[in-house]
Amino acid sequence: MKFGHRSAAVEINVPTHAALFRALRDRFAAGQGFALATLNLDHLTKLARDPQFAAAYAAQDFVVADGRPVVWLSQLARQPVSLMPGSDLILPLCKLAADWSLPVALFGSDTAALDAAAKALQARVPELVICHKAAPPMGFDPASAEADAALRSIAASGARLCFLALGAPKQERMAARGREVAPGVGFVSIGAGLDFLAGHQQRAPRWMRGLALEWLWRAMQSPVRMVPRYARCFAILPSLTWDAWRARR
Repeated sequence: MKFGHRSAAVEINVPTHAALFRALRDRFAAGQGFALATLNLDHLTKLARDPQFAAAYAAQDFVVADGRPVVWLSQLARQPVSLMPGSDLILPLCKLAADWSLPVALFGSDTAALDAAAKALQARVPELVICHKAAPPMGFDPASAEADAALRSIAASGARLCFLALGAPKQERMAARGREVAPGVGFVSIGAGLDFLAGHQQRAPRWMRGLALEWLWRAMQSPVRMVPRYARCFAILPSLTWDAWRARR
């Protein structure tokens, strides 16, 4: 299903968990890298305003649905997709990497969070090999020579899967660049996923997530940053709903 308009239109091209993991196993078997993005309403507000972000999304190999509104809109359009938040993909992807004996890299956040997240992951997946961890400095530019050097270091480490925890749009732009500089690595954009694992940020309780209230939890945790973001998200819902209804008909 496509969301957005014209140059900012993005298609969710992997509708289910089974389809995603089948595609990833095919990439691993072929020794090929990939870029995986998780589309949500915040991304859709940014895509319409940021041509570089739109170009980065166009370079993603796989796009899945992150956020209940995106899933509901797909159902309204009679093109249903499964909910696959980046934070929920980390552990299953680590298990897949361990099953295939593929080393993993962690990039983003800060050093303390990376160390704590690595310990948490290896406690849950003892066979997992984390071969590279790096936290970029403040003001990191994914289009810089510094980013290219970081990507080359990731590839040189032997990593076949790399989790990017930079936030949008930096992580998606970094993944798109990685497809050129480190084509044998699979890049997965996960936002605050490593901070959740490290315990540096607290994720919404499971019951709130089940009621599609994770946005409210995050707004209460960081109102200055998150309330304007969610206001922009709510503002585009009417037009997205109309587009989904037209697609249905």
